[in-house]
Amino acid sequence: MRAFCYSLISLLFLLAPHSWAADSELKLALNWKAEPQFGGFYAADSHFQKLGLKVKVLEGGSGTPTIQMLAAGQVDYAVVSADEAIVAVDRGASDVVAIFATYQTNPAGIMTHAERNFKSLKDVLQSPGMLLWQEGLPYAVYLKKKYAPLKVTTAPDAGGIGLFLRDQKISQQCFVTSEPLAAEKAHVKVKTFLVSESGYNPYTTVLVTKRSRFEKNPDEVIKVVNAVRAGWGDYLRDPSVTNSQMMKLNPAMDKETFAQSAKAQVDLIETAETRKHVLGVMTAERWKTLSEQLFEMKLTKKKINTEGLFQNL
Repeated sequence: MRAFCYSLISLLFLLAPHSWAADSELKLALNWKAEPQFGGFYAADSHFQKLGLKVKVLEGGSGTPTIQMLAAGQVDYAVVSADEAIVAVDRGASDVVAIFATYQTNPAGIMTHAERNFKSLKDVLQSPGMLLWQEGLPYAVYLKKKYAPLKVTTAPDAGGIGLFLRDQKISQQCFVTSEPLAAEKAHVKVKTFLVSESGYNPYTTVLVTKRSRFEKNPDEVIKVVNAVRAGWGDYLRDPSVTNSQMMKLNPAMDKETFAQSAKAQVDLIETAETRKHVLGVMTAERWKTLSEQLFEMKLTKKKINTEGLFQNL
């Protein structure tokens, strides 16, 4: 599961004009394979149809540049992370708006061996041992700054959990809906710390489109959001049917793992905020805080004004 591990590369595409015919098929690009983190988008298919929309959900893979694809007019909607969207705007992709945030709590975390008895992220980063992660990711930059000086030795995460399983002194980056489940399946006890506990908590699995599209055809965009919200509601209540559909697209993940992953993500998607409002809701405060954090980490050249970067529908 690597949908959230992206490279913040320079945006090389210009914003392209696009034709929005009412009867055309809409393309929605995912940034990873068909897994529970996208369950609501697949479950939304019947809702798209009820609203008169033809939507094709496109699987992604490692490094799928969904926001560049959107900017180039190759797709009509895309899934990104909030920090990725802000960095993209800083690099010139001004015609983008976030319209639905699936994960209210970011699922990125650090997985450790339970035997090490760590109590916090600070313990992990300020204790001897090895940490496997992608050092250039925004949250890694944030953690290095917040918990400096690090006592743990860091090295690139090559993927998988093989090294972690063989050495109790190794911790590694993970998503709480993925690698910890694989470790437990291998009969290794783990303790996982969410990166969000540190104060860095960008929305992720965020649905975006072009702002110009929203301004020209708001009815379509609202219908897409309504269908996605309904799809996620269905999936959170009962993921079994949609999991069976996704397994056909992604047979590498077994039925049990699909079910466990879907269960593990519920509290990250459905929170006090969404119960008070609606699924996918976003707040100005969180977008502003994220923009300030990225600027302080020098991941953006300027402090991005996020007031127009998202729209609750």
